[in-house]
Amino acid sequence: MNKRDILSVPELLVPAGDMDKLKLAMRYGADAVYVGGEQFGLRAAAGNFNLKDLQTAVDIVHSHGKKLFLTLNAYVRQGEMAQLDNYLAQLRSLEIDAYIVSDPGVLAHVKEREPKRELHLSTQANTTNAAACQFWLRQGVQRVNLARELNLDEIASLRQQTDIELEMFVHGAMCVAYSGRCLLSTALTGRSANEGACAQPCRWNYSLVEQTRPEQQFPIEEDAHGSYIMNSRDLCLLDQLPQLVTAGVDSLKIEGRMKTLYYVAAVTRVYRAALDSYCADPENYRCDPLWREELDKVSHRPYATDFLPVDDASVHAADSSYRRTHDFIAIVREVVDDDTDGAVDGKLALIEGRNRFCQGDKIELIGPGMRQYEFRAPDCSAEDGRVVDVVQPNALVWMKFPAAVAVGDILRRCKQNQEK
Repeated sequence: MNKRDILSVPELLVPAGDMDKLKLAMRYGADAVYVGGEQFGLRAAAGNFNLKDLQTAVDIVHSHGKKLFLTLNAYVRQGEMAQLDNYLAQLRSLEIDAYIVSDPGVLAHVKEREPKRELHLSTQANTTNAAACQFWLRQGVQRVNLARELNLDEIASLRQQTDIELEMFVHGAMCVAYSGRCLLSTALTGRSANEGACAQPCRWNYSLVEQTRPEQQFPIEEDAHGSYIMNSRDLCLLDQLPQLVTAGVDSLKIEGRMKTLYYVAAVTRVYRAALDSYCADPENYRCDPLWREELDKVSHRPYATDFLPVDDASVHAADSSYRRTHDFIAIVREVVDDDTDGAVDGKLALIEGRNRFCQGDKIELIGPGMRQYEFRAPDCSAEDGRVVDVVQPNALVWMKFPAAVAVGDILRRCKQNQEK
């Protein structure tokens, strides 16, 4: 049934939790971004976009020839339907490329009020087979984000039996739930994960006791930190990219609307490089060890492949801590005499501090296209001309760079190099 070229380059879909992250996603190689509005998304604590910001975001993304998708993937209660209709009326004039939905009721309301609006189905809808894909296609859905429980063989088989676009998460935080539909947060805290207010109780420390069955043992390995028996590892499918492309997945999605600017930049550029490298020359492709090293430099829980293939270590019971080898210390906001290519050698740049660093610290610049280099932090100068040898968070200072620098470049420092 499916006659598309399965070796075409899939879309790289990147999270944009706020305007700054959206602009960075464009610079670092996203083909499309997904954002949340002020209502009916599943990240209530993210820097969600109001209507005015959504219009600005659409203009920015379209000026780059790319796409913007809006999350409307909460499950809506009966008493909220009038509020939903009012919100849809406010969104109607915006040229958003697609709405991401889960609730069939939300889908029905969008189709009734905006029949030409493109619709994508969230992973929350738990789509696991081709018959379900065809069902959603008949309802007017153009794309399905497949359930996270599928393996490679199932995805490839499903691709051959449906013409609907297929999307998959390839990187980011996971939770112990069925395709992300969790009831634990509601049960323990009254905060519904399916309405965007998850308290992340799967990351808490638990003890397992069953007093009426002393003969049945429940061994749990733990240390002084406790046991985190529901704490998921983070998803990382970098090594599986060739199989996903040949299986015919249309869009590869990175999780993380609540993650940092550094996360968006660092993860996007790695998947952009790997995806382009494979699709340009599949026969000679190799996964560059540098790419995985770069992903380890971003704050994350231990990585796993989950069901692709099944990873016995998908739960990390030792702790719920994040790992990272590097600190995000600054972002480049302005470059003096920037040339038409967006990068110049040895010029002044205005940087915004994010974590404290000092003159003489060994730091590293990263930019789009896997551009990066190390150098010692020089003396900086404040906007009033004062010499600054310690850059504090949120400070705006001028710095001289030894090589190419562009707006949106990131500065980081190895945690081992915090002491000179």
